[in-house]
Parts: sequence; structure tokens; C-alpha cells
Amino acid sequence: MTAEPIGVSDDLTGSRGRGDRLGDRLLLGLTSLAAMAVVATIAFVIYELIDGASPAISLYGLGFVGHNVWVPNLGPGGLGIYGAAAFIYGTAIIAAIALCLGGPIGIAIGLFLSMLAPSRVAAAIGPLVELIAAIPSVVLGLWGILVFAPIMASTIEPALNSALGWIPILGTPNPTGHGLFTAGVVVTVMVVPIIASISRELFQSVPGELKEGALALGATRWEMVRGVVLSSTRPGLIATLILGLSRALGEAIVVLQLAGGGSASIISGNLFNNGDSLASRIANTFIGALNGRETASLFYLAVILLVFGLAANLAQMIVRRFALSHGAAR
Repeated sequence: MTAEPIGVSDDLTGSRGRGDRLGDRLLLGLTSLAAMAVVATIAFVIYELIDGASPAISLYGLGFVGHNVWVPNLGPGGLGIYGAAAFIYGTAIIAAIALCLGGPIGIAIGLFLSMLAPSRVAAAIGPLVELIAAIPSVVLGLWGILVFAPIMASTIEPALNSALGWIPILGTPNPTGHGLFTAGVVVTVMVVPIIASISRELFQSVPGELKEGALALGATRWEMVRGVVLSSTRPGLIATLILGLSRALGEAIVVLQLAGGGSASIISGNLFNNGDSLASRIANTFIGALNGRETASLFYLAVILLVFGLAANLAQMIVRRFALSHGAAR
């Protein structure tokens, strides 16, 4: 015979049971609503972009992607001629510079803070690295205009051209210090904290037994890092780099301030020359669009940028799924 709980009446027990069931249903409903709200928001954004871009899509088709002219006042009826090639090129170059520079730097910082630095040093430097991510992009852009661009014009670009000028992409320096290379380097500053923070967590997640076992077998610290730490975290590092790439693809303000794109659409093999990106062109032109065709073309640019962002995030999810399945198989 089961004893009744002392001091608890049947009415109170039944009331708590009904309340718990109601709370479960309420929790399920609220969380489901939040999840559906995210899906609905994404669907709404995609619909609005495609709807706004539909006149340009029907007029230019996929040829818009490969066309390299953006002149609002030309063409039939003075409605302009538009193409996205120069902005896709600028977006790709800036993102590639940020990833090529920020990837190794961020991974090196994460490796130093997680495995090589004394605990007090890591505790002091780690928050400072993450604090960089809190700096508004417009502030970094102003720093780039006032401090970094003059250094690029007077020192860095001439030095690179003097040493490596035989490479076409490092041609004549820009006298203003602005350009795709300058914008890419400043965007690197924005990408590094993301890569460094996640890399640090990945390296710390490697079981200590594996690292200690490698050292006990006679491996040097570098051999342990290369053969154990980097090997076991490779899929996660790839996903981290893709996340940094997503951050670089969507940056607008820094590129607008430092790339020097102006009103022209430019494709140049010299990284020191001016350029523009999808995001910066939209931010710079949308409010002052001269006519409906230009507005639709800007929406088309936004659709292209959205496709790039979704593709990067899809690639990141695939890499993470592979990492999880690979880890489970091992």
C-alpha cells in the first residue's frame, strides 16, 4: 500500500499536475511560435527581395551577373544601364583578402591562447581580442580613413609594390591609400575575433588525454599540435573560416568608407585601385536611386548577396554535419 505524501492534499497534488501539463503545452507553443517566426521572417525577406528585383530580373536575366556597367542616366529613356559584375568582383576580392589574412591570424591567436600562453596572459588577452568584435564597423572605417589609409599610401603599398611589383595584383600604389586592398585589410580586423574565439574553443575541446599521450610518446609540442589538435579540429576550423567569410561578404560600411568606389563600376587587376562591393553599393545608392529600374537593380544586387550568404551558411552546416558524423564514427 502506497503512503500518501505527508502534508500534501489531493486537491493540491491534482492542481500541480494540471498546472505542469498546462505549462508544458504553453512552453511547446511559445518555442514553436518562435521557431516558426524565424522561418517566416526569412521567407518574408526572400519574398520582398525577389519581388523588388523582379523588374530587373525579367529585363536583364542572368546576364546582369556578368555585365560590368552601372550608369543610371544612360540607356533607353535615360533609365540607366546596370550590371553586377564589378560589385561581385569587389565582394569576392575583399572577402578573399580578409579570409587569407584573418584565417591564419585568428587560428594562431586561438592556438596561442588555448595551448601556449600562460593562464594569466590568456585571461588578459582573450577578452581584448573578443572586444574588437564589439567595435562598430563605422568606427573601424573612420580609423581606416584617418590612420590606416595614410600608412597604406606612404609605406605599405609602396613597399609591397617595390618588393613584389612584378605580380600584376600589386601594381601602382593608390596615392590616397584607399582601395580594395585597404578595405580588405580593415575587414580582416573584423573577421579575426570571430575566428580566434571559435578556434580557441575548438582547441580547448580536444581531450587532454590525446595531447598528453602524444607528448608521452615523444612528440614535440609542434608535432602534437599538428598531428592531434589541428587534425581533430580540422572540420570545425573549416566551418569557422566559412563563418568568417560570411561576415566579410556582408560588410558594407567599411567598404563604403575605404574602397573608394565612387559612382563608377570598376574591375581592376590591381588590388590597390578603387573598387566596390555588393553591400556597399546597396548602402550607398538605395536611398538616392534615380528611378525604379535602378531600385530594382539594387534589389537584384541584394538577391545575389543573399544567395552568397545562404551558400556560405549552407556550406558551414554541411561541414559541421560532417564533423559530427565523423566524430561519432570515430
